[in-house]
Amino acid sequence: MFPSLDTLVLANNHLNAIEEPDDSLARLFPNLRSISLHKSGLQSWEDIDKLNSFPKLEEVRLLGIPLLQPYTTEERRKLVIARLPSVSKLNGSVVTEGEREDSERFFIRYYVDVPQEEVPFRYHELITKYGKLEPLAEVDLRPQSSAKVEVHYNDQVEEMSIRLDQTVAELKKQLKTLVQLPTSNMLLYYFDHEAPFGPEEMKYSSRALHSFGIRDGDKIYVESKTK
Repeated sequence: MFPSLDTLVLANNHLNAIEEPDDSLARLFPNLRSISLHKSGLQSWEDIDKLNSFPKLEEVRLLGIPLLQPYTTEERRKLVIARLPSVSKLNGSVVTEGEREDSERFFIRYYVDVPQEEVPFRYHELITKYGKLEPLAEVDLRPQSSAKVEVHYNDQVEEMSIRLDQTVAELKKQLKTLVQLPTSNMLLYYFDHEAPFGPEEMKYSSRALHSFGIRDGDKIYVESKTK
């Protein structure tokens, strides 16, 4: 027994499994608070689960182990946090309450479509805590690349598609033929069809259109400087 051992460093070795039974680990290391398995040879999630046998374990280091190589950085951290409910520090970073909840919910969704015989026991524990969660919808957060807008000039209205990665100056060139005005005499105003306030002058030639938040259904008003 090692009742006084607080920290155990097993980094940079060829340890590829934790073979001691759970009750033996608890008896041998009753006060272990920190363990480093950095760049060890662990290859099984069962070995990670065995770390829960240390009754006072708070900190774990698990970088560079073969088990985690196939996973993304996000998956590695969240899956480990979810399996180790008592650990408050992983790989040198504090595990906040919010991160723990996110990780545990991620864990449920990660295994939701896995056959029941392959689901880890921790999954069932977390289902009891959170219930069965549906997979998150995939949301495309990339900025919109184009928009269909109404171009108003005099009494005319023309619907057209504009690229949002272009600048105000480039938009003026695109509108030149339509409104029959030289770009130097053109004033543009942007109107958000859902906003409660009036049009915004598009006065800076180098400003990108996406910075206005232009969406389908919005309006561009064109006026002549000499009008």
